[in-house]
Amino acid sequence: MIEEPKSLTIRRHWARPTQAQIDTFKGMPTSFVVDAMDGRGALDMSIRPIGDGRDLNCVAVGPVLTADNGPADVLATLAALGYVQPGDVLVAGNNAHQGTAVAGDRVMGMLRNSGGAGFVTDGPMRDYQGIVDAGLPAWCTGLNPASPFSSGHGRIGLPLQIGGQTVNSGDMIVADRDGVVVVPFDQIDAVIERLTHVCALEKKLDGEVENGRRTIDAIMARIENGGAVFVD
Repeated sequence: MIEEPKSLTIRRHWARPTQAQIDTFKGMPTSFVVDAMDGRGALDMSIRPIGDGRDLNCVAVGPVLTADNGPADVLATLAALGYVQPGDVLVAGNNAHQGTAVAGDRVMGMLRNSGGAGFVTDGPMRDYQGIVDAGLPAWCTGLNPASPFSSGHGRIGLPLQIGGQTVNSGDMIVADRDGVVVVPFDQIDAVIERLTHVCALEKKLDGEVENGRRTIDAIMARIENGGAVFVD
């Protein structure tokens, strides 16, 4: 007789960013972070602020806690609530299944009560007004009132494929109204170092635009050096 497999696999320990590392990303636009990663790290654009940020200020920065659910199932998400540390962003994979909600207002309320900083999923959510009332930033693919199951199997704390990226617990999430970016744990310091350069460039260009800049010098130089064909 084959033994019935366990419904959950739970990783107990992983490396976490320091508070100083987390604080560096606070207030940082996702676009800057992507630029500091050479255009990498952004989740698929289908994962967006709930309600497109109309009623909830969807900005979050924090370490990842992964919950890997099967399609139409939320056992891992519900169990992961017991492992949330203050400041965590719960990333709940659903194999991009769109037929049922991944979470609703009560899950958001419990995540908030545990000190969670936000919620990210590749499926829909439900109970929109209740989520707004809970006040916790969330990113999802839309809304769906259908109820999921909670029978498993699921994985907590282990690598997760979501939105075209591999996400591990302990990675950094930086999310705003533009979308969600994942910074792998082992790249955090390198990205922080590059962010200093990106911010300086952005500040310089912002000042030039305010002072009347009309074109991009490098693009115009390319045209002048034979990089374009002119037709009448």
